[in-house]
Amino acid sequence: MADTVLYSARRIITMEPTQPHATHVLVREGRILGVGGPEIAAPWGTVRHDDRFRDAVLLPGFVEAHSHMMTGALWEYLYCGNVDRLDPDGTLWPGVTTVDEMIGRMQAAIARLPAGAPLVCWGFDPLFFEGDRLNRLHLDRAATDRPVVVIHQSFHLMTVNSAALDMAGYGPDTNAEGVPRLPDGSLMGELQEMAAMFPVMRRLNLSLQDLSRGERAMVQFGKAAVQTGVTTATDLYAELDDTELDTLLSVTARADYPLRIVPALGVIGMEPETAVARALAVRARSTDMLRMGICKVMTDGSIQGFTARMNWPGYLGGQPNGIWNLEPARLKSLIAALHGAGLNMQLHTNGDEASGFVLDAIEEAMWTHPTGDSRHTLQHCQMAGEDQFHRAARLGVCVNLFANHLWYYGDAHCDFTVGPDRAARMNACRSALDNGVTLAIHSDSPVTPLGPLHVAWCAVNRITPKGRVLGANQRLSVLEALHAITLGAARTLKLDRDIGSITPGKCADFAVLGDDPLTRAPEDLRDIPVLGTVQGGRVFVK
Repeated sequence: MADTVLYSARRIITMEPTQPHATHVLVREGRILGVGGPEIAAPWGTVRHDDRFRDAVLLPGFVEAHSHMMTGALWEYLYCGNVDRLDPDGTLWPGVTTVDEMIGRMQAAIARLPAGAPLVCWGFDPLFFEGDRLNRLHLDRAATDRPVVVIHQSFHLMTVNSAALDMAGYGPDTNAEGVPRLPDGSLMGELQEMAAMFPVMRRLNLSLQDLSRGERAMVQFGKAAVQTGVTTATDLYAELDDTELDTLLSVTARADYPLRIVPALGVIGMEPETAVARALAVRARSTDMLRMGICKVMTDGSIQGFTARMNWPGYLGGQPNGIWNLEPARLKSLIAALHGAGLNMQLHTNGDEASGFVLDAIEEAMWTHPTGDSRHTLQHCQMAGEDQFHRAARLGVCVNLFANHLWYYGDAHCDFTVGPDRAARMNACRSALDNGVTLAIHSDSPVTPLGPLHVAWCAVNRITPKGRVLGANQRLSVLEALHAITLGAARTLKLDRDIGSITPGKCADFAVLGDDPLTRAPEDLRDIPVLGTVQGGRVFVK
């Protein structure tokens, strides 16, 4: 008979309404056999008692329903963001806050590179640097003898030096969307959205998707998950070719791999019929540790990059409305085909024009192909108002809101992108719940750091680094925020039968915390230590 283990804890927060709290959980074959007090072991024969968590608090394993597996491998490039960040091995990288400081970091990195080798940087966002917006002339100070590429924190833009522009064939006669110019008419060096970035990426063999490939990327992703209490995470834009799929199946099958991965097939460049066929084919190869079949659909860009599609009155500074990553008529055809095939869609919608368009397209698809539990999810959905949340609930559409933006970008949104009134309604978690929408919240790691407790803290407190409270009436309770990073997130991925709560029959996935989030002050939520995870009954400690 399989080993049966009774774990004790100071407290277990289950997310199960029948028994919201407990002190013991019984585990067999990687699943939960019972929850309650020590007496739950009595009917099950010989039991091994494990008290290693007796002073800890257990929650359902955190579910990061919008992240990317390049979270780990991205550290192969040079970090140039403005905030301090920890890499997956626990090394602290201080933020840089001026262009001069960033150029200095670049020059030090270039000194370690072979002659002519390109320098690729990431994490930068122009909203947090004073002075002129970063351009090719700044980057030419770092190097003129090699391409220098700075991927913005949103991953929707990059800034490159003159050598990179020349290499990509951009010149005085270039006339393309997403390739702005300096006041003197010369190319700025900023490239906005995928079509504009692609020529540079292709010539440098720089693929963000390649960062998610290979054993090292997956191992680093697993390390980052254990550090933050995550037991299930998405890779929310994956190509899933046969080589990548074979590696995913091999790595996730290992007894020491700590993370269930849910990759979303990126379909934006595919014909609808091709996307449907590929999604169904990979779904058939799913395992417990590799859940496939969901599809990622890109619509607009990012608010901080001014490429999100916004309803009136648009951007605070009068910037042009954003960029569609696929022409709307083709988007509608793709959505109709995926819905008609019964495939779950995770749809990137930052601006309210984009989320309204997607709701239109989903409703139209539902008229053509009435289905049951689709659970399509609007990802980010940052500017949605009461009307869109009400409509999403009526259609059975979920939302996964970018609560971390309230901290990392809240002040910038007040001052530069949408103004204080609309910033106060961004990522309106309270409205989503009050309208009956299934709610998750996320980090979009590596756009912001992986860390569900910090995301939950943002949704609870809605405070900015300057001390502003953005929309006090949109705050969640601590329990509601914990629900959004556990059972709510699991529901958006259609995995709540197996994960998201500590319930008999579900996977034995737990986040192990050093203190009780329900007894600490709400403003302390992000400071609660994560001690490790239990994934499928296997214990992983930091």
